[in-house]
Amino acid sequence: MREDATMPAAQSRRFEAGWYRISFPWPSAADAAPALVLRAGQPDARDQLYPMLAADGRAEGIVAIPGGQWTLTASAPGVEIDCEPVDRGTALRAMWAVAARGTGDDGNLVARLAAALRLLPGLVRGPRGVAAALVQAYHRQLYLAASRRPGGQVVRYRGAPWPAGAESAVLAPAGRDAGVLAASAAASDGLKLQRVPPWRDIAAGWYLLRLDCRGADGQVHALLLQPDRGHGPVPNLGFVLSDAAGDGGWRLLLMLDHPAQALWLRAARPDVELEPRRFELVRVGRLRALWELLRGCAARTGCWRATVAGFLREAMASGLAAAAESLRRRYNALHDVGLDPYAAWVRCYDSPGQADLERMRERAAALADGPVFSVLVPVYNTPEHWLRRCIESVREQAYPRWELCIADDASPDPQVARVLAGYAALDPRIRVVRREQNGHISRASNTALEMATGDYVALLDHDDELRPHALLEMAEAIVADPGLELLYSDEDKLDAHGRRFDPYFKPDWDPDLLRSQNYVCHLTVIRTARVRAAGGFRAGFEGSQDHDLFLRCSEGLDPSRIRHIPRVLYHWRAIEGSTALTREAKDYAGAAGARAVDEHLARCHPGARASELSHGHYRVHWPLPDPAPRVSLLVPTRDRADLLRTCVESLLTRTDYPDFEVVVIDNGSREPDALACLEALAGRERVRVLRFDAPFNYSAINNWAAARCDGAILGLVNNDIEVITPGWLREMVSHAVRPEIGAVGAMLYYPDDRIQHAGVILGIHGVAAHVYSGMPRGYPGHGGRARVAQRLSAVTAACLVVRREVFDRVGGLDESLQVAFNDIDFCLRVREAGYRNLWTPFAELYHHESASRGAEDSDEKRARFAGEVETMLRRWGPLLRADPAWNPNLSLDGLNADYAFPPRG
Repeated sequence: MREDATMPAAQSRRFEAGWYRISFPWPSAADAAPALVLRAGQPDARDQLYPMLAADGRAEGIVAIPGGQWTLTASAPGVEIDCEPVDRGTALRAMWAVAARGTGDDGNLVARLAAALRLLPGLVRGPRGVAAALVQAYHRQLYLAASRRPGGQVVRYRGAPWPAGAESAVLAPAGRDAGVLAASAAASDGLKLQRVPPWRDIAAGWYLLRLDCRGADGQVHALLLQPDRGHGPVPNLGFVLSDAAGDGGWRLLLMLDHPAQALWLRAARPDVELEPRRFELVRVGRLRALWELLRGCAARTGCWRATVAGFLREAMASGLAAAAESLRRRYNALHDVGLDPYAAWVRCYDSPGQADLERMRERAAALADGPVFSVLVPVYNTPEHWLRRCIESVREQAYPRWELCIADDASPDPQVARVLAGYAALDPRIRVVRREQNGHISRASNTALEMATGDYVALLDHDDELRPHALLEMAEAIVADPGLELLYSDEDKLDAHGRRFDPYFKPDWDPDLLRSQNYVCHLTVIRTARVRAAGGFRAGFEGSQDHDLFLRCSEGLDPSRIRHIPRVLYHWRAIEGSTALTREAKDYAGAAGARAVDEHLARCHPGARASELSHGHYRVHWPLPDPAPRVSLLVPTRDRADLLRTCVESLLTRTDYPDFEVVVIDNGSREPDALACLEALAGRERVRVLRFDAPFNYSAINNWAAARCDGAILGLVNNDIEVITPGWLREMVSHAVRPEIGAVGAMLYYPDDRIQHAGVILGIHGVAAHVYSGMPRGYPGHGGRARVAQRLSAVTAACLVVRREVFDRVGGLDESLQVAFNDIDFCLRVREAGYRNLWTPFAELYHHESASRGAEDSDEKRARFAGEVETMLRRWGPLLRADPAWNPNLSLDGLNADYAFPPRG
């Protein structure tokens, strides 16, 4: 396209390589700066953003467009764009007029000299070098002009150590000026630092940060400085900037381990608008970095000599690199930066101060008629320090309506009795009974239970700790819903130094997960009458006596009477020999847990049985009906005979299920090899080939084929699936025939044994995504959940099994969702109909993802995908941000259970 043309909004056209004058309408009163988005027709191409100058109701700029298919979009939606080809000389003169203008409207002599100086480095490369330098200066001027819009500012950045010069960078709210200042589609709270122009990365290396920043409320807040690698701020990377002095000023040495497209400066607390007064990010060399490390450590410890001497000693003993790394860790610890992700999360969102504790006590005072909790603590030879910490954590509760029921299981250490007697005398709510002989933890727990007079019992191990608001959170939930019978919270661990680590941010109630692991664990509160009716703790299940109790107390209980409190209310002490440190520390616990699950199944689900896995996990083997129901495996395909042969051959030869058929649905194959393959397959036993002669629509193909099959069980299988484990279909069907279960999904791997699908989590990256995708085979997942069967909101239809009656009841797949999200929508409608979807890691297959369909690499496909996203957001919007299988403390910005900065809700 070389002639003058007006392009409709978001329309793709072919351009000849050259310079173009771009213009489009732009309101003079607009707060945002105008920009042009240039999108290539190739898959995975990065959008190019060009700022424009706004004047007299129009935006205008010069853009070099390479030859090819491009879509031009203005930062204001629905705007027609005028494209006028210009020659090189005209383009360069127009750019010089802007570059020489400086910060004022009319270029003065100083501005012209400054612009000319920026062109000097290009002289060494001749006229082309000067032209390239002019283009860079032109873009620089436009981006700096954009930064002067509301909320933006120009800051100092140096991307290489001295003697390199500093340059200007832009620090601005991305959401307010998304066209120019956001390199990704994801807008986020906070300020985004980008180089000028923004497609230049922020280099890895040592940086000295000078920052003066407060909130719009005038207060000093803890800040997050997080890298952006193209998809928004990375929650688990970056730095926490706490301000111990409270003056809002920072001077810190930071190490960026990897290049970043941008850096985000955000308040740790949500809904805080930042007002930075100074921001400088200057790269320094190794010697300067070493000096800053020594200087920073000495300033905080008050002793230069000891700091330097200690560094030299370590350098002589372990080498300079090891000593420098040790010094860096010490510097970070002294300045509260570079924390591990969970420590950073705790610092920002879960470290209540004195004012927070006072507010908790005020909330507790409003619950004068709230429930009374009996905290059960069986004790045996507990080290005095940990025993005192355990008891004090109960005495420090903001909610006062509790009693502490301690059963000393005949501890031979006399200090235990002395400590307990002292506390019983100190607080009348503390009651102690010493057993005459040791009976182990189940009998000791029953002794404590006999003392209980409260409405609910709470279980606490003798060396663990409750958070100060633990009972308050439970009481508020019970007062709001008095019918609750069982409540549980999130938990983490404490090391010997009191440092918190390894949290378990749990899902909402999931009986299948409870059969797979004791995920409820700590803190659990159960109505006292229910515990007694269940028979209390059973001897012989030591090590898993609580898991056995939870199984029995939840049997027959309506799920609405079970509540998950998504807050860390319990610290599990991880010391030598503790189960918290490693499950193998109590090797008897796994066997006891397997027996507890097995007996639960015998009571509630005859025919099912449990087997023990590693790490305190279990697998439930569900029975198949006799005879096994017929399964129709639906395999849509188009061309790619190599994939189809592998898929069908693996289904036929590696599946040990007794009664199934493979139904291949050909959707317009044309390649001779594919047609020959289909003809050959049509003659195979257990294989049928159907022809669907219509444009590709995954939903329509499967609905049409399902109506032409007689299987009581339907299996949706992509043509790029390859079976690994022979029992995959037995495993999936054994779950699908359970009356309460809807869709069943499998564990899928890429051909290189990385995880492709371990279940779908709603809300990740907007609509939904495959959790743990890309992680190595055997990856445990958060809380070990990638190792066990569990209920999820959705699973992929690349390999999905469902009863025909369920499929028909919800109307099959929605044919308005032709390619993307039809499986997510189907699963959500199944769940809405009262069923529960389930994922199992014990059905393993390879998935050569979308190999026959290809990528979303055309404007038509991208428009269709955008429409499907819009459909999902409109239909399921609130649910997409509140997946019951995904804790609100886990991020929706990544696939690997990163912590949410900040938590949702």
